[in-house]
Amino acid sequence: MTYTNPQALVSTEWLADHLGAPDVRIVDASYFLPGVPRNAKAEYRDCHIPGAVFFDIDDIADESNPLPHMVPSPEKFSSRVRKLGLGDGNRIVAYDSSGGGMAACRAWWMFRLFGHEDVAVLNGGLPKWLAEGRRTDDLPPVPRERHFTARTNNFLLRSAEQLIENVETKHDLVIDARSRERFAGTADEPREGLRKGHIPGSVNIPFGDLMDKSNNFTMRSADEIKKIFDDAGADLKKPLVASCGSGVTACVIALAGFLVGVEDVAVYDGSWTEWGSRHDTPITTD
Repeated sequence: MTYTNPQALVSTEWLADHLGAPDVRIVDASYFLPGVPRNAKAEYRDCHIPGAVFFDIDDIADESNPLPHMVPSPEKFSSRVRKLGLGDGNRIVAYDSSGGGMAACRAWWMFRLFGHEDVAVLNGGLPKWLAEGRRTDDLPPVPRERHFTARTNNFLLRSAEQLIENVETKHDLVIDARSRERFAGTADEPREGLRKGHIPGSVNIPFGDLMDKSNNFTMRSADEIKKIFDDAGADLKKPLVASCGSGVTACVIALAGFLVGVEDVAVYDGSWTEWGSRHDTPITTD
């Protein structure tokens, strides 16, 4: 089968052909997990796709919340992306510099959360772009501000309180994008002080399984994605909520679901950083 929503991905060939298109805007949303010795901003300054602006998920966030890169208010999101020249009428393409495009998926999901549907992820991201020898730049563009109308789609967001209730009601199916070892509670969490295990009733799909590692971490085919969901016990007819360590790799689950026709996969924004740090949240390793 083909993707139900193929518009959520663009190829490197497509982007190379549309670099100068007046309605296309490119964002570098690179971010690295704790403990990874890389600096996303510095790497952007040294090398990015021509015309790309830097979308900092730690800055475009609710900085009053102690949890990392939590969703900001609609007003803050609008203000930040407007200054980046991203707004109404733009075709936005997000990429990042890590294999698997986890942060690009986070940017994709955030734009959809705030009502902007014309947004896509660059399949294979910067690694594939570089592997193909395509041109890059080391000078950031000077964006012209553009109006952005934020319309929050609360169906795409879940809170800890909603998921505590869901443990009993089982209305939503939670899909955990962390590694199998972290899901089982046999591996340490990258953030200190967190309990180990997973949300009762959740299933595990490590986000990397949805990528074709032999092809620059591009998204797997629709048939492969559906089989991965099926094998994990994730019924695509149920309301789905994606979770992970801090709400980033969960968005890979959301993109994969969207590609095969599940357009409203929600994200638990606090994810395990919140769940594992609280003492009123049930945990299991079964």
